[in-house]
Amino acid sequence: MAADDAVERLLSAEAVVGLGGPVESAGAGAWIVGGAVRDALLEHEVTDVDLVVAGDPEGVARAIAGSLDGIAFELSEEFDTWRAQGRSLDWQVDVTGLRDSTIEGDLEHRDFTVGSIAVPLGGGALIDPLGGVGDLEDGLLRAVSERSFTDDPLRVMRAARLSAQFGWEVEPETVGLARTAAPRLDSVAGERVLSEFLLLVGSRDPLRGVEALDRTGGMEAALPELAELKGVIQGPNHHLDVYGHTIEVLEGVLRIETELDRFVGDSASRTSDLLSEPLADGIDRAVGLRLGALFHDCAKPETRAERDGFVGFRGHDEVGATKVADMFGRLRASRRLARHVADLTRHHLILGFMAAGESPTRDQVYQYLKRTSPVSVDVTLLTVADRLAARGSGPVASTEMVEAHLDLASKMVAEGLAWHETGPPRLPITGDELARQVGIEPGPELGRLIERLEGAVWTGEVESASDAVALAREMVRDG
Repeated sequence: MAADDAVERLLSAEAVVGLGGPVESAGAGAWIVGGAVRDALLEHEVTDVDLVVAGDPEGVARAIAGSLDGIAFELSEEFDTWRAQGRSLDWQVDVTGLRDSTIEGDLEHRDFTVGSIAVPLGGGALIDPLGGVGDLEDGLLRAVSERSFTDDPLRVMRAARLSAQFGWEVEPETVGLARTAAPRLDSVAGERVLSEFLLLVGSRDPLRGVEALDRTGGMEAALPELAELKGVIQGPNHHLDVYGHTIEVLEGVLRIETELDRFVGDSASRTSDLLSEPLADGIDRAVGLRLGALFHDCAKPETRAERDGFVGFRGHDEVGATKVADMFGRLRASRRLARHVADLTRHHLILGFMAAGESPTRDQVYQYLKRTSPVSVDVTLLTVADRLAARGSGPVASTEMVEAHLDLASKMVAEGLAWHETGPPRLPITGDELARQVGIEPGPELGRLIERLEGAVWTGEVESASDAVALAREMVRDG
């Protein structure tokens, strides 16, 4: 898009219209910078707006909030930034004080040239002293200066995230600067690192983002759990080391997302709805599944054992679940997100063992759903991607085993969706009443009895209170 057209598009965007009055009333000169300008140049929708003001950012933010019936609060004391946002979170404007005597000087303090372009809020030509428009056209992510990453090491993560989000190539000199600064990521608050990483994983091309994270040194510094997978050799069922396998599992998850009809048949629409459900920390279950792909084998380095030519990773599921929980704790993730990804890691082997045997009984289906809930559908999809990525010469990688696994997984997704939508089976009688009629005291024995009866409800053996009592008496009699 031509520069003049981009300026017009930007200034007429709904997110921008209406800002001029309150900013002017606060007595501050202002420029639109960053993502809003970039999006206008890329002909994307302009949503959130960043302003640089030659004045008091607090006063400007409060003026905007007052004019648009929103609220204002300090976002960063370190960077002199305030935020005005709608009460229902439907809009936001970040306001930062000018970091130099001129807007051109301010832009030289920013991270990448593609984000160092400004447009006067009152109208005027693009201000592009660092060649950001040209880099945008060329799809290059270039650091503004040698201090770009030393000023804020988090920009190492941001470079990878922007590469994933927009398909940009990180310019070689910028890669070198990032690698030099990457070890300082350990000084960045965990929640800031997590935020960038979740945006990367949820982007349109997370594979590109992970590769960029590796090249810039961000993976080794911030996510050693991934970097440590390199060079860990596996057994004959696998054709790649653990790291290469992990990348292929992520690729498989992305493929499943776009080909749900193929993998889950008539359950595709309902599966899509489930994956779109909000999970935690601003992501949905689809992104949670991508995280599961990245970390499900994270404990293979420490559990690897080789004996008589056989390579095994006994316990990497349970050890990995603990490792995932620790990692997300370090990154200050919510308990729900940490638990979700840990559960995917803990349960990712179960269906493979089931697929190797006879068709599961209704009771075995129940036990699988009970054990893997509430991630039954998610982890089943993960096992599909995991199995497709095992293309070695061993028996697990055989065509027959792969087809059996995919067939069982499709059926189990349908079962898991039903469980998710209706909840686990419930007895048609209370525990106290059951205990009274069967003649046992409340306690562990009753708890075990109820658990067995709930399975019977799932399999259809118990449909009424009288059925439950009769079967319970039989179970007690038979011990």
